[in-house]
Amino acid sequence: MSANTNVTQRTNENVRPEAALLPPVDVIEDASGITLLADLPGVPKEKLNLQLEAGSLTIEGEVSLSTPEGMESGHAEVRLPRYRRVFTLSKELDSEKTTAEFKNGVLRLRIPKTEHVQPRKIEVKVV
Repeated sequence: MSANTNVTQRTNENVRPEAALLPPVDVIEDASGITLLADLPGVPKEKLNLQLEAGSLTIEGEVSLSTPEGMESGHAEVRLPRYRRVFTLSKELDSEKTTAEFKNGVLRLRIPKTEHVQPRKIEVKVV
């Protein structure tokens, strides 16, 4: 994340005591807002939960880690069935206009900047 980024990750969240994986998230900022790309492999749309409240964005997803019947896992690198990531959003962002798309395990969130902080062209009149 760059110094200009309008979103920061919260690290001291004690809202839920359950352990969770931190999904990798790319944050891309441009003149009109930010785009977050979160990798959530194995999370179905029905188990994806996004919450925006009080300047905070929470991304949560549950994964089904079932082992096929009659088989036993000899080794598992992913033992936690939940992803969770919390970000603090800048007041420059207009969270009311957030859009979300979820495809192939990748969540794409677009949060535009408020109109008063977006660059705008000023017309020059000849007098």
